Amino acid sequence: MFRSLLPALAALGLLWAGAASAEDYKAGDLLISNPWSRATATGAKVGAGYFTLTNQGSTPDRLVSVSSDFSEKAEMHETTTENGVSRMRPISGGLEIKPGETIRFEPGGKHLMFLGLRQPLKQGESVKGAVVFQKAGKVDLDFAVKAVGASPKAGDTGGVKRMDHAN
Repeated sequence: MFRSLLPALAALGLLWAGAASAEDYKAGDLLISNPWSRATATGAKVGAGYFTLTNQGSTPDRLVSVSSDFSEKAEMHETTTENGVSRMRPISGGLEIKPGETIRFEPGGKHLMFLGLRQPLKQGESVKGAVVFQKAGKVDLDFAVKAVGASPKAGDTGGVKRMDHAN
């Protein structure tokens, strides 16, 4: 019986792979994959954005700015942990992407901060933002809004961490 299901399962796998590629954006030699955000509570003033950025070319580029239609301001941030305390800081001067390099914007590391949300981010919806590169230019993105505790890692529900937002 299982063998008779294999062709159907393979076809579903191809459909899933095709759906995943719809979340990719290409700008010159740069590939931006799977932009997403977490849902926020009503009245929340901040949200975060995540994606994977790969330089498939032979020359570096620089991510110089970010923006969103749904917040007053958007910034690149990085979280570091020292003595058990996580600290979030803006990334100033942009972020270089070297040839062949992949940079992951994910919870607990590099990420986008959406400050002054104009609306709650609701699971199942998508919101519009943009990233601007020194060479590749502006790329408009749709961030898929996932569950509050969503993570790029399967089975990870997102733990609560102590965070210091001081600049």
